[in-house]
Amino acid sequence: MARKNKRKQVFTEVEVFDTAAKGKSVAKAPDGKVIFLPNAVPGDVVDVQTFKKRKAYYEGKATVFHTLSDKRTEPACEHYGVCGGCKWQDMAYEHQLYYKQKEVTNNLIRIGHIELPEITPIKAAAEQYFYRNKMEFSFSDSRWLTLDEIQSDEDLGDRNALGFHIPGMWDKILDVKKCHLQADPSNAIRNEIKNFALANGLEFFNTRNQTGLLRTLMLRTSSTGDIMVLVQFFKDDKEKRELLLNHVSEVFPEITSLQYVVNEKANDTIYDQDVICYKGQDHIFEEMEGLKFKINAKSFYQTNSAQAFELYKLTREFAGLKGDELVYDLYTGTGTIAQFVAKQAKKVVGVESVPDAITAAKENAQFNGIDNVEFYVGDMKNVFNEAFIKTHGQPDVIITDPPRDGMHKDVVKQILNVAPQKVVYVSCNSATQARDLELMDAVYKVTKTQAVDMFPQTHHVENIVLLEKR
Repeated sequence: MARKNKRKQVFTEVEVFDTAAKGKSVAKAPDGKVIFLPNAVPGDVVDVQTFKKRKAYYEGKATVFHTLSDKRTEPACEHYGVCGGCKWQDMAYEHQLYYKQKEVTNNLIRIGHIELPEITPIKAAAEQYFYRNKMEFSFSDSRWLTLDEIQSDEDLGDRNALGFHIPGMWDKILDVKKCHLQADPSNAIRNEIKNFALANGLEFFNTRNQTGLLRTLMLRTSSTGDIMVLVQFFKDDKEKRELLLNHVSEVFPEITSLQYVVNEKANDTIYDQDVICYKGQDHIFEEMEGLKFKINAKSFYQTNSAQAFELYKLTREFAGLKGDELVYDLYTGTGTIAQFVAKQAKKVVGVESVPDAITAAKENAQFNGIDNVEFYVGDMKNVFNEAFIKTHGQPDVIITDPPRDGMHKDVVKQILNVAPQKVVYVSCNSATQARDLELMDAVYKVTKTQAVDMFPQTHHVENIVLLEKR
């Protein structure tokens, strides 16, 4: 049943039957169009208020729940539904895995138009909460208010917050009391910093006016027990800065690396800023199968250490190395995969466009005593060419782990020209992966595919594909 007014449309008692891209759920309107919903679980029967109409679909929100799905579970986090993260917390984990697997398979078939082997079941995460090794929080002097708070006549007290941006609102921060994504002492450190700042009159940042002292807080932890804390200040106030940092150091002596940034520019990215080590060392270490990886404040490292280990083991298994192969690792980042497979290869050549990442890759390889890896920096579509192959040799195996946009068509073309016996394609976006696989289908057959759940409570999923020459 549908009710209309000039601006909105209401559909009553529609059944949610599937999930879609970006973690949304899917229902069907009486006119046959699909409805995308951000706040329902397959199996729910709901009333829907639409807020956007397109030629082939509606976007809306479930307003009344007549029947709750048996796939539901109680969200663990008190901030669920407001902070915008962990959107699948209300769906039991086994069902999250089912829909992630389904999305990957559908993308490979519908976008890639490729013949698939028997699907290897998705690799589940052992820990569904407290799995992230890096979190970033923002300070604000104008925290997000709930509707009840806005309508209340009571004194709301201070408006300071330390937490996450409300989705779609660049200047509003949700004050987070307990986040279920990073293990202790993450919450303890964040809450102590906030409480000390309030007690000592340290001004929280105002994004609109570009005023205040405290901007952002980054916390990194590692499987070795190392902890990095980085506070970003807007102003160079030595007295207040040292007051806060000394307190943090005293209360949490286990911190390995205590750092800060003074950033007076309009945006809060630190990649063009000087990071100052205040106490301890300027890095922490991650460890994986005896290999150590040095991580500084600007380093990229997979944010789920335990599942990164599983992902890399599967990548190496897919490559099936015997010890005499030349391996190219495209989009190598800080060289983690390259070093992880090196002991089973004759030589590994890594290529990456970010100079700092390649510097870190070389340092880590030297630190780990790995002498059969080489790393080169440059734009992949320009570096990975015939001259490069002529210089470094014909690869037997190519491992590629591109960003979400997938590989540039020129890179795909070059892989086809080089035509190694095997290509192992690791992807965080199975849609762009499928697009690239279709371009390679005439030369390569997909002989193995497996999804890996790196991010429980979200719709995100990684996928590994083994391609072998036909």
